[in-house]
Amino acid sequence: MSTLDEEERREYYRIEDSVALEINLLSGPGAIDEHAHRGTSALFDLLSELHVSEFESQHLLRQLDERDRTLNSFLKALSKRIDLLGQVVAQTALGKLGKPQKVIMSEGGLQFESPQPFPAGAVLSIKMVLMPQASGLMLRAKVTHCDAQTIGDFEVGTEFIDLPDAQRQLLARHILQRQAQQRRLAREQSPPSID
Repeated sequence: MSTLDEEERREYYRIEDSVALEINLLSGPGAIDEHAHRGTSALFDLLSELHVSEFESQHLLRQLDERDRTLNSFLKALSKRIDLLGQVVAQTALGKLGKPQKVIMSEGGLQFESPQPFPAGAVLSIKMVLMPQASGLMLRAKVTHCDAQTIGDFEVGTEFIDLPDAQRQLLARHILQRQAQQRRLAREQSPPSID
């Protein structure tokens, strides 16, 4: 890997998180048919579109708040109802994805443990549900490394490819929220300084 590639990978802030994942190989031996795979993902696609749409409309709500507070309050209540429906869809999707697992994520990629190895350069389909807001993302990523662990699993590092701007911003917002939450917890858990 070139120094430039390493520098580009480090330009994003990384967090440790717990997310529900489904990983499928799209290129190389053992790859699934991407078109058939997408056909089985209708529920997950809807969840992803719901959260991207909500994210894209946030600036409109802020503008409306300055002009018509009553309409803004109604739309926020409506948005909350839609969020609750999204959580129902997310719980259904989580049942299909399995329990959340620990990952390291950034806007540029994802690192996770896998029971199976993936060859460097392989293209993966990643379905990911971010908690607690239950945002669903359907991403494509290229494997940058796959290292055997002592317990039999593999540590897989990936770099997102063809990531739409709305999904990148949704991911960035999640990372910033988790970072702020982790800092708050660290402050609460650290003993007060004695002066």
